[in-house]
Amino acid sequence: MSSETTQHMDMPVQSRQRTMLILLAALFSVALTCSLGFWQLRRATVKEVLQTQLTQQGALPAIEGQSLGQLGDTSENRSGLIHRAVHLQGRWLADKTLFLDNRQMKGRVGFFVITPMELTQSKAVILVQRGWVPRHFTERTRLPPVVSPAGEVALTGRIALAPSKLYELGDSEGGPIRQNLDMGALRQETGLPLLEITVVQTGEASEGLLREWPQPVAGVEKHYGYAFQWFGLGALITMLYVWFQIVRLPTFVKKSS
Repeated sequence: MSSETTQHMDMPVQSRQRTMLILLAALFSVALTCSLGFWQLRRATVKEVLQTQLTQQGALPAIEGQSLGQLGDTSENRSGLIHRAVHLQGRWLADKTLFLDNRQMKGRVGFFVITPMELTQSKAVILVQRGWVPRHFTERTRLPPVVSPAGEVALTGRIALAPSKLYELGDSEGGPIRQNLDMGALRQETGLPLLEITVVQTGEASEGLLREWPQPVAGVEKHYGYAFQWFGLGALITMLYVWFQIVRLPTFVKKSS
């Protein structure tokens, strides 16, 4: 048997192996993308439950903040109050005011202003996210004017966790302007009996502060979008395989022969 005949016999075998490899790769890719799509749908289901809880919490009657930090109040109890409306009464510890840098509101970059408040009855101290102020355009370290009335003040807000952390290089430095808020480090630094929760002050703009906070959402739409992308990618892979391996391949083989 000549070498030319042997080469002709090997070509169909190589072609079948290549076709099988393409089929396996396509099946694996489609299975992977569909699996990721269903995983995003499961994540969306979990986030829908969370969104329902957020909505229900926000609809509950406001609690009186004087109960926070009282005898019998625990961190477990306070963690169950996240997103609840609250009325606070106390005095500002204005000299401990912090300015969180690179925070946005209405598409503008500035500071989140956070001031500790000592509650009237319990004497516990809670951080209040009072609002947003723009940053000076040229002097980044210039502190904007913020009015902190002396004496006892009252406000309305909602209970929240500490502001989300942004990426920063190196360790956080002291001073009023900071990138992030470390509750434990701040507790040691100030010596204040800080509660582990904060309050986001709501209401109209006042005291030089804007308070157009975004509504707390769980991000359900994001997961549905990701699921659509994964399922779409799986459908694209399937269509490409059908077109090039089933529709076009016989035509290509006929032209080659």
